[in-house]
Amino acid sequence: MNFSKKLAAFAVASLALIGTAACSNNNNSSSSSSSKIPKVTQKTTVVFWHGMQGSQEKTLKSLAQDFENKNPKIKIKLEQQGDYDNLQSKITSTLQSPKNLPTITQAYPGWLESAAKNKMLVDLKPYINNKDVGWGSVEASGIKTDMLNGAQIKGTQYGIPFNKSIEVLIYNPKMLKRYGVTKVPTTMSEVKAAAQTIYEKSNHKVVGAGFDDLDNYYVLGMKNQGEDFSSKINFTGTKSRKLLNYFIAGEKAGYFRMPGSDKYLYIPFTNEKLAMFVTSSSTETWIKQAAKKGFNYEVAARPSKYTMSQGTDIYMFSHASAMQKAAAFKFMKYLSSKESQIKWAKETGYIPVNEEATKSDTYKSNKDFKLPAKLEDILNANSLYSVPVIKDSSATFSQLTPIMQSILSAAQKNRNVEKAITTGKNKFNAAWQQ
Repeated sequence: MNFSKKLAAFAVASLALIGTAACSNNNNSSSSSSSKIPKVTQKTTVVFWHGMQGSQEKTLKSLAQDFENKNPKIKIKLEQQGDYDNLQSKITSTLQSPKNLPTITQAYPGWLESAAKNKMLVDLKPYINNKDVGWGSVEASGIKTDMLNGAQIKGTQYGIPFNKSIEVLIYNPKMLKRYGVTKVPTTMSEVKAAAQTIYEKSNHKVVGAGFDDLDNYYVLGMKNQGEDFSSKINFTGTKSRKLLNYFIAGEKAGYFRMPGSDKYLYIPFTNEKLAMFVTSSSTETWIKQAAKKGFNYEVAARPSKYTMSQGTDIYMFSHASAMQKAAAFKFMKYLSSKESQIKWAKETGYIPVNEEATKSDTYKSNKDFKLPAKLEDILNANSLYSVPVIKDSSATFSQLTPIMQSILSAAQKNRNVEKAITTGKNKFNAAWQQ
């Protein structure tokens, strides 16, 4: 699922306080661009903070064990920090005491913008280009270019992609057929038409369509109209109004819905109260757990030009020793390899960051999930987009879900929608100006 980033505003505020500590720390550690990258010749421990839980954590532990078996001089110390909000909070608070940071961590790039500015992260390009701990070149890494670029902060490669998902359309084929929808929607206009048809023909018992992640809905809706996510967006401008009105009309009429008290739309979907919804590709895992025996669903490309590339990358902190950095990068390289990514995708439902893994018959033939056989076609149909790593983007992105919830709730309950939009604009603009 798309985990919320509620603490982003707190993170940005806290990071502003760490400049002095960061500079002090950086002076005591060698930078990856100026020091020679050593071979790992002595026993070295790499501390890795992560937010994986359940089967994801189990698979990560298995991968770490496999790596240690192949690299006996390196010990990977996995430290689970709770969910993503907890992980972000832990990183933010520890940045004020850099020596207590791990060697590497899972993170979204927006969490670490100020850390990068204060030279607390390692530029990974020299490691990528190193033939011993890295690949020798970016091209040789085999990592999808869009995903690798998404792990950059202001043009510097600070991260290596790890657990990734994209937004897709998940639908109930029997339900579409039952209510006369003969074509799986490929545009937002078709989604609306199909949703209206299903809602009316089911005598209002089945909601036609929904959108799980309201922050993604807004960002991608603007991007698909040619607007990048930035402070230049006019929340009450023509393009934004068009995007808001599309969902508002559906909420008022009943053929669209957002997550409510159930929190995630896979619940009404598996209960056959919802015919289709736009969600993270990783939602397949939850559908499989919640659905009754015999329940059938299918996956298609998000009905738009762009889809959201989400999930964390792995970043390295500059306080680590040269040997720890080399050992850590060998592990990062291992996690993004074809074999590791096939295993990771098969057992967790995430998509491979490695091109060869995506194209391999081993991945495509995975019958546990619907996406593997269709992923190549979906990526050809959609262009990937990530939230830009610019000042206050992470904080503002985290505000979009509550802003959208307020607006859509007003529409749903026949309250003053215009007032909710005005309030939303004020919150949106304020988030960009922290």
